[in-house]
Amino acid sequence: MGFIVSKAVGNAVTRNRVKRRLRHLVAEQLTAAPVGCGFVVRALPAAATASAGLSTDLAGAWQQSVRRLGSKVGHARGLDAQGLQTRGTTP
Repeated sequence: MGFIVSKAVGNAVTRNRVKRRLRHLVAEQLTAAPVGCGFVVRALPAAATASAGLSTDLAGAWQQSVRRLGSKVGHARGLDAQGLQTRGTTP
C-alpha cells in the first residue's frame, strides 16, 4: 500500500494528518483486496478539508478498482465475470 500526498495538499502537518486518515480508512478496505496486489492512493488537495466525504470517496474508488482488477485478472485467465472459463476449454 502506498500513499502520494503532495505539497499541494498543505504543509507537513496537514499532509501527515491526511496520510494517517487514509491509512486508517484503507485498513478497513484491505480485506476486499485481491491477494498479492498493491494499491497506491493519491490524495488531492481537497482531502485536507474533507471530513466524511473522504471515507465515502475512498470506499467507492476502492470498490471500483477491485472490480476492474478482478475483471482484468479474470480476462487474462480466460474467465468471464462469474469466474467461468471462456476460452481454452475442452469438453
